[in-house]
Amino acid sequence: MEALKVNKVKTTPLGEKIWFSVLFFGLIGQIAWVVENMYFATLAQDVFFNSGRSDLSYIITTLMVIFSAVTATTTSIFAGGLCDRMGKRKPFISIGYILWGITIMLFGFIPMTATGGRIITVAVFLVVLDCVMTLVGSTANDAAFNAWVADVTDTTNRGKVNTLLSILPVIAVIIIFIGLGSLYDKTKETNWLFFLVLGLIPFVAGFMSMFLLKDKPNLPKIKNDSFIKDTFYGFKPSVIKENKMMYVCLAAACVVGISQQTFFSYLMNFVIETLGFGDGFVVPVAVIIVGAAVITGICGVFYDKIGKKHFFVPLLVFLVLGTLTFFLLKFMDQGAGKTAVMYIAGLCMMGSVLSLSGALNASFQDYIPKGCEGRFQGVRMCFTVLIPMIIGPIISLGIGLDAMGMNGEGFTPPYEIFLAAAIVAVLAFIPIYFVRRDANNLRNRKLKEKEEQSDETTIPEETVVEEIVESEFEVENVEPIVETTEE
Repeated sequence: MEALKVNKVKTTPLGEKIWFSVLFFGLIGQIAWVVENMYFATLAQDVFFNSGRSDLSYIITTLMVIFSAVTATTTSIFAGGLCDRMGKRKPFISIGYILWGITIMLFGFIPMTATGGRIITVAVFLVVLDCVMTLVGSTANDAAFNAWVADVTDTTNRGKVNTLLSILPVIAVIIIFIGLGSLYDKTKETNWLFFLVLGLIPFVAGFMSMFLLKDKPNLPKIKNDSFIKDTFYGFKPSVIKENKMMYVCLAAACVVGISQQTFFSYLMNFVIETLGFGDGFVVPVAVIIVGAAVITGICGVFYDKIGKKHFFVPLLVFLVLGTLTFFLLKFMDQGAGKTAVMYIAGLCMMGSVLSLSGALNASFQDYIPKGCEGRFQGVRMCFTVLIPMIIGPIISLGIGLDAMGMNGEGFTPPYEIFLAAAIVAVLAFIPIYFVRRDANNLRNRKLKEKEEQSDETTIPEETVVEEIVESEFEVENVEPIVETTEE
């Protein structure tokens, strides 16, 4: 009965131009982030392995992740506040994507083998350049693009949009691994061609966004007493108290993020080295990624129709089971049976973490007070990037160094990182319980606000037809929302 009532809600269509911008520029951003999250870590691991310092592989990977997280969060806090203050997103996205591409290209100058005093120089260069790349990337994507998505969506379509956005990282992985992965070779002197090609992708997209992307019309400019006060608005105790469920939702996303970051930076080398797939890693990774994307897409279709609340707990259960099963592969003999279990566990693990991340991010956007979409992106980054990317890698660092006995002789990520990820994921049941309990109230409140806004902005039919022709945002406030009944 509840599902039938919720199904009466009419989803607000977005229009082809908005959908294209969401998916295209979202995908470009994720291609750049996949390079940062996986290939920069893999590059560091390969450089120090080739140099006979595998112990530095763990240490530098951890430092890169932590400093990158701090940079991303700090940047999003200030850039998000500046976006709201200026009432614009497009300039930050366009210029940011161009600079993002340039910084990615610079990684092509890093040698794949370092000896003597050059090891420290390469280590410092990796960490610093990663932070610079993160600064421009977070400005463009984490702050401006995410605020733009919140601007152009509402509670009737936000679940679908954010779920599709959560699929984009795995599509980006497929594009890089299958389409461009052959360009990367850890035995070369440098990988300049690989990073040049990858850097050109956001570089060109930045110029394209100048002509294709449009800010939402009449976006308000938020100007209070000072820029600093605006910037740290989301961290004020009074604001936290007024929007406590938003922070509970972000706490759930935070714990899920810690679980993911415990293994994610080592996933490629885990499949290649620990599971022994070697150069054949592309097939299992592609199968798991495509399957996870399908699962996430199916979930996204139903989020807006029957409500996200029905998916929170099942998805978290599958995340725990998937990561735990990956650990249990340690006790299975090599063969078809182990491979089959790996595929199933991988689908559960990646499908659930992507779907759950999309659902929680959509709920977070529903909780944002109107007009504060940019200022709260820094808060989101604290919970979904800064904390997870500090705690998660520290956990895997301790496990990794212990597994190799601090001797630096080899680099094989241990199974135990997935056991740790499963244990962390269990903790997410606490905030998820409260988010699920408040889901109906949030959904009905947002639908009521949208209906009231539609009533207030009712205009003559002739004007509606005229505006539809003139604006790519023509669909907003044209279709009425059918009244729903609370539980």
